[in-house]
Amino acid sequence: MSTQAPARSDRSTEGTSQSAYDAGLLVLRLAVGLTMAAHGTQKLFGWFDGGGISGTGRFFASVGYPMSDAMAVVAGTSELLGGLGLAMGLVTPLAAAAILGVMINAIAVKGTDAFFGPKGIEYDLILAFSACALALTGPGRIAVDHYLPVLRNHRLSYGIAAIALGVVTAAIVLVIRN
Repeated sequence: MSTQAPARSDRSTEGTSQSAYDAGLLVLRLAVGLTMAAHGTQKLFGWFDGGGISGTGRFFASVGYPMSDAMAVVAGTSELLGGLGLAMGLVTPLAAAAILGVMINAIAVKGTDAFFGPKGIEYDLILAFSACALALTGPGRIAVDHYLPVLRNHRLSYGIAAIALGVVTAAIVLVIRN
């Protein structure tokens, strides 16, 4: 008597599972990516009641960032391009690294005194960990990366390297913060 499971001849279940996986990743990428892109436009252009570069720069100066206008441009650009990259599934590991770095800085600025809003970090943590998850899983097949030979076959090592990049760059920015 064999203890092995019978071989499956019905491949439609596997296709459905892969399609569901890809659709789930697409929804997550769109939610996180477009949210971050919108935050970037607030910082860069003042859209959606944002402060623009000067208003964001003043805020950054008040919380100890040197060259605050330049930091506003870096943060806004990271959010905008990282968010659009995630949404499209374009260089997903690097897009996720950009989001992660910004979110680590946001958490450091807020502090960890409160978990829940309005001064809590739960929102920032969800975005940071979502970016990490996307860096590790890759974007799925409904993504621009799927059509790029180098990124078509996502590797776990790409995700780990991207997370390390996001953490290291965030740490460097936090070290120069007063």
